[in-house]
Amino acid sequence: MSQYRNELIEKFKNKTAKLGVVGLGYVGLPLAVEKAKAGYEVIGFDIQDQKVNMVNEGKNYIGDIVDTELNDLVKAGKLRATTDFSFVKDVDTVCIAVPTPLDIYKQPDLSYVVSSTKSVAEYLHKGMLVVLESTTYPGTTEEVIKPILEEKGLKCGVDFYLAFSPERVDPGNKEFKTKNTPKVVGGCTKDCTEVAAMLYRSVLEGDVKEVSSPAVAEMEKILENTFRNINIALANEMALLCNRMGIDVWEVIDAAKTKPYGFMAFYPGPGLGGHCIPLDPFYLEWKAKEYDFHTKLIETSGIINDYMPEYVVESAMKLLNGQKKAMNGAKVLLMGIAYKKDIDDMRESPALKVIDNLLKNGAELIYNDPFVPQFKHAGIEYTSVEWEEVINDVDLVMITTDHTCYDYEQIVAKAPLLYDTRNGCKDVVNNRHKINKL
Repeated sequence: MSQYRNELIEKFKNKTAKLGVVGLGYVGLPLAVEKAKAGYEVIGFDIQDQKVNMVNEGKNYIGDIVDTELNDLVKAGKLRATTDFSFVKDVDTVCIAVPTPLDIYKQPDLSYVVSSTKSVAEYLHKGMLVVLESTTYPGTTEEVIKPILEEKGLKCGVDFYLAFSPERVDPGNKEFKTKNTPKVVGGCTKDCTEVAAMLYRSVLEGDVKEVSSPAVAEMEKILENTFRNINIALANEMALLCNRMGIDVWEVIDAAKTKPYGFMAFYPGPGLGGHCIPLDPFYLEWKAKEYDFHTKLIETSGIINDYMPEYVVESAMKLLNGQKKAMNGAKVLLMGIAYKKDIDDMRESPALKVIDNLLKNGAELIYNDPFVPQFKHAGIEYTSVEWEEVINDVDLVMITTDHTCYDYEQIVAKAPLLYDTRNGCKDVVNNRHKINKL
């Protein structure tokens, strides 16, 4: 047993440990808030001055955080933010929650993780716990993070502790948030696992599942999102077939989910969005090639899901043709830009790929999204319009995000031509003949 284990665990029990969180985005800021709410003194680290300044002013920019809670924690001195990583020397733990995107070749880009780890390593001290939360391929913690942290002579599992605990943030989820979502923790040694698990148990209400290694925890996270990716691909492929057969795929899924066992409902759509589901399977696919293993099912699901934005625009073109109109020059109103309903998160939103395909085919594009008032994509700046004011002047209305605040009865009634890619109009009673579904 390493000499710092009991000392650190005791600090977690009496909440005297000082905690650091690197990355103040969709994962890091909610985590920092929960740790501060649990009674800890928390320092958030980020390279973006704007985020740091907003946190220190008590101004929230993440939808799943209660504005007043953030402000109260900052005023109470429980939470502060900085761009100065030298303050790492003052904390007992650091959780790294930075982006892990794919590069242009759909290969893992660990530049943010590596950069953050090097910043931490510069001020790493004995008795410290480091936890990586960023989703990545199996082996990252031990093959990439550990060597960087050990460069100055400190030994993992003896002088400091290292673990992986995947984030499970689901933006907009009303039931499960950071506080009550179960956690998985895998450390480089038994002590690493136990110390990291104790940290999370002192903060969260959800169960903490200890696994035998960081690689198991890393693979577990990939499995979660690959499972969803593949099943969404199945739903999308069913939608393509049902459309050709003249069958309502949404009704088929609603009927299937009445079975109390053996079936879990997944739904089709204009493509995949969010940071995890569209990206994580590619991490596994890339790593698998190192072992001369081809993930055929994952590759196939990616092909299906990647095709959906193109299919949506092809279907829209056919609907316009039925009105003796061409997509070239048609005025199209997109309803919803966020990657899923009732949030402002646009990461990997399929609506952006739909936009690309619409513009490629000559459409004139406007959009409405109450959660995304403006955005910039492919060098073009867009501003949300009031859909009620423009709907009579467009050729096609396309629902790309099914926000619950939309008045679907009015949208259906007023739209000259409607294409619903999300089944947002499922409860509309009147004018149902006007609804064209995915």
